[in-house]
Amino acid sequence: MKRLFSRLFILALLGIACLAGALAWFAWQPIALRESPLDFTIEPGSTMKQVARQVVDAGIDVQPFALVMLARVTRQANWIKAGSYEVEAGLTPLALLAKLTRGDVTQAELALIEGWNFRQFRAALDRHPDLRHDTVGLSDAEILQRLGVTASHPEGLFFPDTYLFARRSSDLDVLRRAYHNQQNLLTREWTRRSEGLPYRDPYEALIMASIVEKETGQAADRPMVASVFVNRLRSGMLLQTDPTVIYGLGADFDGDIKKRDLLADTPYNTYIRRGLPPTPIAMPGTAALRAALNPPVTDYLYFVARGDGSSAFSRNLDEHNRAVARYIRKRQP
Repeated sequence: MKRLFSRLFILALLGIACLAGALAWFAWQPIALRESPLDFTIEPGSTMKQVARQVVDAGIDVQPFALVMLARVTRQANWIKAGSYEVEAGLTPLALLAKLTRGDVTQAELALIEGWNFRQFRAALDRHPDLRHDTVGLSDAEILQRLGVTASHPEGLFFPDTYLFARRSSDLDVLRRAYHNQQNLLTREWTRRSEGLPYRDPYEALIMASIVEKETGQAADRPMVASVFVNRLRSGMLLQTDPTVIYGLGADFDGDIKKRDLLADTPYNTYIRRGLPPTPIAMPGTAALRAALNPPVTDYLYFVARGDGSSAFSRNLDEHNRAVARYIRKRQP
């Protein structure tokens, strides 16, 4: 009986050794791929068995059971990270697991442009092929609710920038990052603002920054444009800025601002309503926000586009009318 147990024990040891050897051989053998490079996605919440199946379904020729066993033996089974990955020929199972546990995901990018409004932000998110479109069908208010934002209007709350993300990330994740970036910027810049500005709170500064963003053809003009609007606010003058009127018209704007548009009574018509509009009209970038919070001290009250992207600034209406005659009327047929 003892001899039998000894033989069985030896056979068990041999079996374990063979299994270990086979697993070691498997771990270092290059895996055949359907194509190289090859993209695949690990879904969030996947178990190791599900990960192995997703890998095989993507075109990676590996034995699922062996991959699961290798992950468990190397104690990596519980550390696989969801996301999109790219692998190339020559990859071994061990290298594959290392990639999955590092979270070495492939990244896509999306540019959200300064001066875009929230509708344009949403359109860019919806068009991107590498995002998971969780906001489709949601109203703006529902999106803010999903993000945990208490504001009632989304305009101006998201920072324009180029965002990198793992493929198959949620568009809500991109918006969440853009929101926090804008709030952090606004908080920081508000503490560095000039004294005596005509803003009651950071949100009003954000509104002004959005106007400066839309009214500026050249970056160098942003501070001067901001000074004009700050001077107008201080003196109680109407801001009289076309971009706010256009924003208030929404879908009714046909691309050519007309006299009737300047008379249309919307909350955003700064030709007939004093002070700032109720919300931002676009997503301002860092430079516009800094200009709004630290405008130079000037006595300018007017500006007009020269036609080359820059603006001519005037201290009074006579100067402004001469600038209009020089830069606008001469271009009219």
